[in-house]
Amino acid sequence: MRILEQRFVQNFVKMADDGFQQGWHERNGGNLSYRLTRHQVEAVSDRLLDHAEWHDIGAAVPDLAGEFFLVTGTGKYFRNIIVDPEACIALIEIDDKGEKYRIRWGLADGGLPTSELPTHLLNHEVKKRVSGGKHRVIYHAHCTNVIALTYVMPLTDLVFTRELWEMATECPVVFPEGVGVVPWMVPGGREIGVATSKLMEEYNAVIWAHHGMFCSGEDFDSTFGLMHTIEKSAEILVKVKSMGGEKMQTIGTDDLRALAKGFNITLPEKFLYEK
Repeated sequence: MRILEQRFVQNFVKMADDGFQQGWHERNGGNLSYRLTRHQVEAVSDRLLDHAEWHDIGAAVPDLAGEFFLVTGTGKYFRNIIVDPEACIALIEIDDKGEKYRIRWGLADGGLPTSELPTHLLNHEVKKRVSGGKHRVIYHAHCTNVIALTYVMPLTDLVFTRELWEMATECPVVFPEGVGVVPWMVPGGREIGVATSKLMEEYNAVIWAHHGMFCSGEDFDSTFGLMHTIEKSAEILVKVKSMGGEKMQTIGTDDLRALAKGFNITLPEKFLYEK
């Protein structure tokens, strides 16, 4: 079976297009990566290049040694992924030390994986460990309303989590662990990757101030759904603030405790403060 006919590739392409249709990927903004299962690697092994050049990752990820990833390319436009995926995405292999990668398929017109590759891989390494190997998707997008809020709210996990939880009843259920926040940093390097990966020990979504959001999940649907839910919550909050910002009523601390009990979820106590 051709690589483009594989279900995981088709789902990758669909998710990229879903994000573009939301307006989260202007020009070449955003990136997506997926860690293949052993079965998926075996299914495409006879279609992979055998003698590709090795490149430095820019970060050491020993726990990902020998893993394969499907990733978007640097400078590639999300709007073009569904039109010509083989030119816009790549299947890469990590070496046996977790220090280098090589392109085994894709980027047919040339190019390299996303410039955020170090950040993606550092976070894949963390989420692989803390999820017991269940998390396989990392997604970065430029969500408009989330970015807007980073200009007018304190850049803290406590404030962002609590405000986003209060905007829609489903929010504490979808992201009960809360959200992390990274202050503005230069993207694409090891520093922002390390800062994000520290928060990914605790959260599945991290907001990058004035830049966007970074989400992790077990599969494409849950990861996109997490991003979509948080951005919609942010949109509601932007509208509330635009109407004067004073809430006559909200989902309060006691309501959140009742919600946790009703849905049998655990909400971190640090977010259940009285306002």
